[in-house]
Amino acid sequence: MTIASNVKQCLATMKGIEAQLASFALNSLDTEAQATFNQAMLTVGEVKKDLQYRVLELERHEPQYKGS
Repeated sequence: MTIASNVKQCLATMKGIEAQLASFALNSLDTEAQATFNQAMLTVGEVKKDLQYRVLELERHEPQYKGS
């Protein structure tokens, strides 16, 4: 598996984790748990943004990875 494939797979996983944390925050009855899930979701969102940037950089420098 190429680096680009690994990064894209990691990005997809992070998107799923972010969505799951958002769901936990919405469905939790405990306000402290909601805040914790929300903060974790925001942290994962920052990592996701970094990975999206990295994918763009990989595609820009290595055109063969574009769209794969």
